[in-house]
Amino acid sequence: MWTGVFPAVTTKFTEDDRLDHGEMERCFALQMEAGCDGIIVCGSLGEGPMLSHDEKIDVVKTAQKIAGNKPVLLTVNEAGTREAAAIARRAAKEGANGLMVVPSPIYHTNEEETVAALRAVAEAGDLPVMIYSNRLAYRVDVTVDQMEELAKDKRFVAIKESSDDIRRSTEIINRFGDRYDLFTGVDNLAFEALSVGAIGWVAGLVTAFPRETVAIYQLMKQGRREEALKIYRWFRPLLDLDVSTYLVQNIKLAEVLAISTNDRVRMPRQPLSGERRRTVEKIVRDALAARPELPTF
Repeated sequence: MWTGVFPAVTTKFTEDDRLDHGEMERCFALQMEAGCDGIIVCGSLGEGPMLSHDEKIDVVKTAQKIAGNKPVLLTVNEAGTREAAAIARRAAKEGANGLMVVPSPIYHTNEEETVAALRAVAEAGDLPVMIYSNRLAYRVDVTVDQMEELAKDKRFVAIKESSDDIRRSTEIINRFGDRYDLFTGVDNLAFEALSVGAIGWVAGLVTAFPRETVAIYQLMKQGRREEALKIYRWFRPLLDLDVSTYLVQNIKLAEVLAISTNDRVRMPRQPLSGERRRTVEKIVRDALAARPELPTF
């Protein structure tokens, strides 16, 4: 069973736009040291659509070096099902522990096409799969009815629920019980999702604030709701940075200020500048100045 905090880690680049494996190792290690429970690479935050298949596999290998016996999942977010199946096969061959699969971000599949594409990727990789349901970002809703169809295949083990409708979490639990490991995938709905039964958090701001993210999860798991809520309320302005067209640049800038890394991104993205950069810097600096004391576990 997958459970706990799974960072959707950022991909680090050198000044000449190559993968910076040394810096990724350092940043991934901060996640593991804070008590995170797995790593998800090459997702939206990881700039997966901007990476070649070779680069994606290289990032998987780097994450495996740091994660130890904790699961490393590769995000499959290809435009075409053929390409998605190909990278799924490669990930399995290279020892990835699972896949997080996104419906095509280019072609907006109907219900039948969505189920068929997800099944094809699962069959190709033959690995445990987390279904990534994000109708806002990708304009394809993996509905509860589609999840029921996919539940016939034991390879589909988890849901990253990012519909932005907290009611969906309860609908999934009511329909399936514990058939799927239910993760929340929206940072600024995490407390709410954990309150109604999610058992995991695919997190974004965790890359800059790993200990605070893990603290919220652990406190909720232990039933210490008021302590978790206090940290969450402090965290909310930061978590809102995840729900943005500029989430990659926002979170990489937060990493600059919180863990002393760089905010290089792959074009066509560019680092934040001007008023937008000043606004995000203020949010992060204000949070750092009021950083809460965390409990011990």
